Amino acid sequence: MIVRHGILRWRRYGIAGMICLLCAACTAGETPAPRSSSPAAPPAYGDSLVEGTIGEASTLIPILASDSASHSVAGLIYNGLIKYDKNLKIVGDLAESYQISPDGLTITFKLRKNVTWHDGKPFTSRDVLYTYRVIIDPKTPTAYSEDFKQVAAVTAPDSFTVIVRYAKPYAPALASWSVAILPAHLLEGQDITKSPLARKPVGTGPFRFKEWVAGQKVVLEANKEYFEGRPYLDRYVYRLIPDTSTMYMELKAGGVDQMGLTPVQFARQTDTPRFKAAFNKYRYPSNGYLYLGYNLRHPLFKDVRVRRAMTAAINKDELIQGVLFGMGQKADGPMIPGRWAHNPKIKDIPFNPDYARQLLAEAGWKPGDDGFLQKDGKTLRFTILTNQGNQQRLMTAQIIQQRLKQVGVDVRIRIVEWAAFLKEFIDKGNFEVVLLAWLTSQDPDMYDIWHSSKTKPGELNFIGYNNPEVDRLLEEGRSTFDIEKRKKAYYRIQDILAEEQPYTFLYVPDALPVVSSRIRGIEPAPAGIGHNLIKWYVPKLEQRY
Repeated sequence: MIVRHGILRWRRYGIAGMICLLCAACTAGETPAPRSSSPAAPPAYGDSLVEGTIGEASTLIPILASDSASHSVAGLIYNGLIKYDKNLKIVGDLAESYQISPDGLTITFKLRKNVTWHDGKPFTSRDVLYTYRVIIDPKTPTAYSEDFKQVAAVTAPDSFTVIVRYAKPYAPALASWSVAILPAHLLEGQDITKSPLARKPVGTGPFRFKEWVAGQKVVLEANKEYFEGRPYLDRYVYRLIPDTSTMYMELKAGGVDQMGLTPVQFARQTDTPRFKAAFNKYRYPSNGYLYLGYNLRHPLFKDVRVRRAMTAAINKDELIQGVLFGMGQKADGPMIPGRWAHNPKIKDIPFNPDYARQLLAEAGWKPGDDGFLQKDGKTLRFTILTNQGNQQRLMTAQIIQQRLKQVGVDVRIRIVEWAAFLKEFIDKGNFEVVLLAWLTSQDPDMYDIWHSSKTKPGELNFIGYNNPEVDRLLEEGRSTFDIEKRKKAYYRIQDILAEEQPYTFLYVPDALPVVSSRIRGIEPAPAGIGHNLIKWYVPKLEQRY
């Protein structure tokens, strides 16, 4: 699923990070306990993990959410039919097994028989059928319907079998069923947009919803009947702290157990014996990229020369060194470098201020008396909009602001609280340039972001990109199982985007999570560190809550 950050097949990242629960028994002055002298202390039930997040969830009905803050919480409450394991291979989740027909057009899911919803009702094929029907219902405001519009029919011969048929090959078919399955007995016959489950969800996942204090925290409790075994942790708390510097202070004071560090925090502020005794840091390539997105409905950005000039004026290496402290790599398109669908021969526009000035002159922009470029009596001026609480993005915007000033562009920066950022600006197309990020899934399908049919309010092509050849290639790329044919389509898409620059693709940052060292059982893997959360535990003698 795609998700905004800051989206699961694609996630937006500008976003908010992670959330948490504070127990009244813990004071802000406490510091995390040092690592036990016996790292092999046996697993024990109990304690809480408090995760810091800069953005608050918008809804806990996953198909209605396109922000990562919502999906982070919902991901512990709900399950899909399938999931990715620690090595990023697809395995069963609510489905104990699945079988794909030789022609690839039919998937037969055999559902687990020992799964109950958090209210005690049994999970059955009825829930899968309801989820499918509500996602494709035109009245449902979801960004994820396109995957399921490819389905020709879904049937359930019995309570624990679901058969999905496609009329033609659809490459992301299996992966699409990682979508959160919803409780039919609580939602059928209702308007899902008005359901109380948005604030008090009922799922099948490892944690149950306990409490949501607006603007403060979301509290989850261990599901003791979870089909894979109850989590060792009793509670998982997402604590809203809209500023990463404040969150880091809370981490050191013991009010937060887990957060994503900024590069400067990772490189310069955590390299002390005391910090290393209290916390474990991790670093691995993230699944997302940061970008400048141009509102293509705006007259200024309809001219491709202006967009190409912006990219030529920005020094990506400078951003990686100055903002990421070298902990990341340049982005040259919508595919993460190193993945099979990434085009290694993309002709990315290099940093070249003279070329930027040349393009802007060709577009009719001439130097004015104040040093900024002008055309028809108007100054070349626009505002970069990004979300509150992300110092890394603010620094990126400020460096870009200075670089663009050197070629005669007057850039303003506006910071907006995350919920308002999405609701009032992004979803309404009320912006000039946005600094955001996408978190991407393993499948390279990017139909929802780039296809011209996905530009309605709340959908993911919010910049209004429209290219008939890209539309055709997106459809080709998802309608074949032939990897080479898919690769050919996606390579060409990347070439077109590099030429047209609807985004300036900036960088792929490394993920930099930090976790209190009292938390044991963490197993770093290609999927990151959260894949085995139910196995995380705190030894009895180190439990704090």
